[in-house]
Amino acid sequence: MDTDTNAPLLGEPLPVELMNTIWADRDGVHDALRDPEGTRAWLHAVSSRIDLMTPDALDALTTSDLDSLGGRLVGLRDALRRLAAEATEDPRRAAASDIRELEAAVTALNRAAGDTPHWSALSWKPDQEPSRHVRTGGQTASAAVSAIAEDAITLFSQGTRQHLRACLAPGCVLYFLKNHPRREWCSAGCGNRARSARHYQRHRHTTA
Repeated sequence: MDTDTNAPLLGEPLPVELMNTIWADRDGVHDALRDPEGTRAWLHAVSSRIDLMTPDALDALTTSDLDSLGGRLVGLRDALRRLAAEATEDPRRAAASDIRELEAAVTALNRAAGDTPHWSALSWKPDQEPSRHVRTGGQTASAAVSAIAEDAITLFSQGTRQHLRACLAPGCVLYFLKNHPRREWCSAGCGNRARSARHYQRHRHTTA
């Protein structure tokens, strides 16, 4: 079973990583959640960052489970990309979400956050250290989608939103959090492409 995702993983918060399951290269725009195995591979890649998700639980999911889960992730991703476009005033046509209206995106996000309840529980036995566990009222993978949605509500409702950026390098459709004053691009590769494009344009105008 292939558990390697094609989506770029940039170490961003999980809602941003989910937005970036839409990505682009010279061959066009791609969807890392395009099929059940793509969904499983992406969840495997981020499972260590979600309390509710374990590799064994992911491997136990059926194709039908993954179809349903993939649909939920894509719906949430479309909502997040619409909200990100609003927050960043994103001008990129290729990055546009299938959800066009802001209100529809907010509704979809709120619904995703409440789809599968999950909560923290404390375990503490004599002579042992106390520990936190996460419990859910449904399938753990479904609860993980709701957890990502809840994280997204925090991201968009707090000051973190002000650091969200659309990567404006040529051909890129990714988002990132500006975690350093000098950061302009989602990755070093995009920075190199942007600088090359600027150099080309300057050289072109000089020789014209």
